[in-house]
Amino acid sequence: MVGTETTGPDAPAVPALRTALLAWFDRSRREMPWRSTTDPYRVWLSEVMLQQTRVDQALPYYRRFLERFPDVVSLAEAPLDDVLRVWEGLGYYSRARNLHRAAGEIMERWNGVVPADPEVLRSLPGIGAYTAAAVASLAFGIPVAAVDGNVIRVVSRLYADDGVPVQAAVGRRLRERATVLIDPDRPGAWNEAMMELGATVCTPRSPSCENCPVRAHCAGARSDDPTAFPGRRSRRAVPHFDVAVGIVRRHDGRIFIQRRPEEAMLGGLWEFPGGKCEPDELPEAACRRELHEELGIDVEIEPRVAEIPHAYSHFRITLHAFPCTIRGDVATDTF
Repeated sequence: MVGTETTGPDAPAVPALRTALLAWFDRSRREMPWRSTTDPYRVWLSEVMLQQTRVDQALPYYRRFLERFPDVVSLAEAPLDDVLRVWEGLGYYSRARNLHRAAGEIMERWNGVVPADPEVLRSLPGIGAYTAAAVASLAFGIPVAAVDGNVIRVVSRLYADDGVPVQAAVGRRLRERATVLIDPDRPGAWNEAMMELGATVCTPRSPSCENCPVRAHCAGARSDDPTAFPGRRSRRAVPHFDVAVGIVRRHDGRIFIQRRPEEAMLGGLWEFPGGKCEPDELPEAACRRELHEELGIDVEIEPRVAEIPHAYSHFRITLHAFPCTIRGDVATDTF
């Protein structure tokens, strides 16, 4: 593994690297609506949407969101339910809640003007180091490196650094190197170019080194296996959970749903009551138990009507849905 220095026999020639990468980006970059603006609100929105979401998936949501909330003022004044409704289908709903909260703070603290200072941006809900750097550089021309997974991979290969980025010392070293490389005259274009290179050429499994504009400056490309950089930690098995929910009908035919706590995963969204199956517990039994624990009702379980697999970022579930008939009397203010 290379050391912590940003110079040495494997370090790229920074001025030549900058020239080559920016020339490639200027002629080859993909056209995207947020690349034609320096409006900090639109840059911020695009960066938030592109977290955990592919560009082709985010594009229609970006356009639709801006039609409904074209600026910080309209977003801050909108009810949260309206924001979540427009976001619906994009996933990771905490992003939408944080956008809404941050818009409110921007109205209160800066009269609706998005701040330029990356450290101030980081004080807002949902804005971390990467998003703050992206907004500061793309919208305000501040020379700060925006370091995401693509940039980590590119920097690791440029220096042939096989450290594991999730380790604190390695992550710090790679961020320092990304800061050394940034072009001070065109920081926004540089950050976009690094991300574009990682997304389209310097890909995780099959990098197109023969088409790379900075191959001459890349120690990883000169190695036998550029995919060895960055290093990887051993993968853990992805946990799986069976979740049983009840479709509980009121006496008037309406179906009971409940809202998740704001601070919980998928907070503020609506769901059928239920929960995880205990080890060796059948879904039918778990549904009956969960409804009794959550709602204080006893139910007759009808045959299952749906079995739906779903994957989240760090675990998977199979959702089992059962129509339920309430046994005995229940409080009328609940049902």
